[in-house]
Amino acid sequence: MNSLSSISLSGMNAAQTSLNASAHNVANLATEGFKRQEAVQTEQPGGGVNAEVRRLETPGNALEKDVVSQLQAKNSFIANLAVFKTSNQMAGALLDTKA
Repeated sequence: MNSLSSISLSGMNAAQTSLNASAHNVANLATEGFKRQEAVQTEQPGGGVNAEVRRLETPGNALEKDVVSQLQAKNSFIANLAVFKTSNQMAGALLDTKA
């Protein structure tokens, strides 16, 4: 099993990948024939997540999906950051009691 910090870090990386894909889509709204990208997340054995970007088959834009994806990525990043900080504080408190 992975540590809490590595699991939350993988979540933050996945959120960043999702944010990058949706930002790329928004930047190319006016590009004719542009095929959107989406981040696909898969769980890792032992905990954590892996995110990969894939290109959709059909051209077109979906601004509403991209805005929602950006909000989800932001909230996911914040939640994983809170887990990371709490894990760090718990480790510090444990070291303080043992020292």
